[in-house]
Amino acid sequence: MKLRTGLFAAVAAVALAVASPVQAKTFKFAFQGDLSSLDPHSLNESFLLGTLGNVYEGLALYDPNMQIVPGLAESWKILTPTTWEFKLRQGVKFHGGQDFTADDVIFSWERAGRDGSDQKVRNSMIKSITKVDDYTIVVETPAPNPILVQDLPYLFIMDKEWSEEHGTTSSTSAAGDNAGNYANLHANGTGPFMIKSHEADVKTVLVRNKDYWDGDMPTNVTEVIFTPIKEAPTRVAALISGELDMVYPVPVQDWERLDNAEGVKALTGPEARTIFIGFDQGRDELLYSNIKGKNPFKDQRVRAAFVHAINLDAIKEKIMRGAATPTGLLAAPQVNGFVESLNSPYAYDPEKSKALLAEAGYPEGFEVTLDCPNNRYVNDEKICQAVTSMLAKVGIKVDLLAQPKSKYFGKVLATSGYDTSFYLLGWTPGSMDAENVLSSLIVCQNADAKKGMFNLGNYCNPKVDELTAAIGSETDQAKRNEMIAEAFKIVKEDVGYMPIHQQPLSWGVSDRVTVNQRADNGLDYRYVIVNE
Repeated sequence: MKLRTGLFAAVAAVALAVASPVQAKTFKFAFQGDLSSLDPHSLNESFLLGTLGNVYEGLALYDPNMQIVPGLAESWKILTPTTWEFKLRQGVKFHGGQDFTADDVIFSWERAGRDGSDQKVRNSMIKSITKVDDYTIVVETPAPNPILVQDLPYLFIMDKEWSEEHGTTSSTSAAGDNAGNYANLHANGTGPFMIKSHEADVKTVLVRNKDYWDGDMPTNVTEVIFTPIKEAPTRVAALISGELDMVYPVPVQDWERLDNAEGVKALTGPEARTIFIGFDQGRDELLYSNIKGKNPFKDQRVRAAFVHAINLDAIKEKIMRGAATPTGLLAAPQVNGFVESLNSPYAYDPEKSKALLAEAGYPEGFEVTLDCPNNRYVNDEKICQAVTSMLAKVGIKVDLLAQPKSKYFGKVLATSGYDTSFYLLGWTPGSMDAENVLSSLIVCQNADAKKGMFNLGNYCNPKVDELTAAIGSETDQAKRNEMIAEAFKIVKEDVGYMPIHQQPLSWGVSDRVTVNQRADNGLDYRYVIVNE
């Protein structure tokens, strides 16, 4: 077998880096969807953040093992329970030649909280930033926050001068109503790679930043060519033929095909991403249903009927070829706060589903539309098709609306007013901590506090909100984890969501390259080695 794990790749990358001088090397890869924007604050989506993380940087970075290391900040320390001092890295320049200073940090934090931004949750972690001098800032948080630094890798820093010059002091909206924003099609970061050209839905070319502040990067790559290829068979064929060095995701049913081909392999491992389905529980009437005058999803019995109608084992075996892990939680095992005792999925029991629907007043079921991306997660549309079929067996007629991720996210997120009644989503907490799951997905929507911004269906339980606030400021890890477990238990009893599974990392790579496969599915070009 040629299946490799991400750990092997990380170790190999470091080993090769010692012996490999920087030479002109091109790395070519494909993903199933395109970059929706070059604006680093436009969309809180892992692929976009992972890709732009090679162009823009945060005050902290992830190393190959997803440990926090200094980035644009050289060091930090806690001054009081709610204030942190950050010493910024001196001598760093943006790709356009501008100096990086404290003004850029303050500007970027403010921009992340403005209209159009999908990074308001990260903006809300900070109450104020005070400039001490050009390379020292003091950050004040609304409450003690023991995991502040863990969320900083994806709070990308933009150049204030460049942004003001080009009229891009506010973010590109994921809804597409601000497509003319300059930062949507142009980039100016401090990262190891620069955007050379970007043709939406065609190709993006990046070149190495020769003036990058870290001269000890392992990579020998000088050019990266990214091509979006929606169809999985086309991606896999291009890898096998040698046209590409890496593709992802690879459908699990194609792992054996790669294993039997010369010069390529499947690179797999557990991903810290949970795939789940959410319900609109906030509106008094669903936007997309034949039930008028009320919202069936406000009834816990209806939500329970839905989850008991889904055979997660069948999805695992028939669609994911045994590679996924059915779950009862919205946090994966790699995430701090994961609760093993709560991870058992809801039992598959279609007869119970029918009884619950009848008890709730829907003996004949009802109709509802399911929003689903078709090029974002592993087998996403196939999962939605299976859910649609299973719900039909208990009397629920689902109209499946599967769209490319750009249109899907542009429809269902806050920037479009959460235009959905029933949706599939995947989540990897950027901080790798359960507080991120709770404050982003589960607490009541609160635009003013910038909490619950990805709680698309507005599940709302005041006790969970109370616990989440306490979790965010508790420094005793044992107490923190007890509260996390209590909050997840309430959500599970409420049937706030329909967890599906943790999907596998599924990459296809050529033997001529070595990559680091992180648990968040991020592709960091700093650790790509091309061997020839």
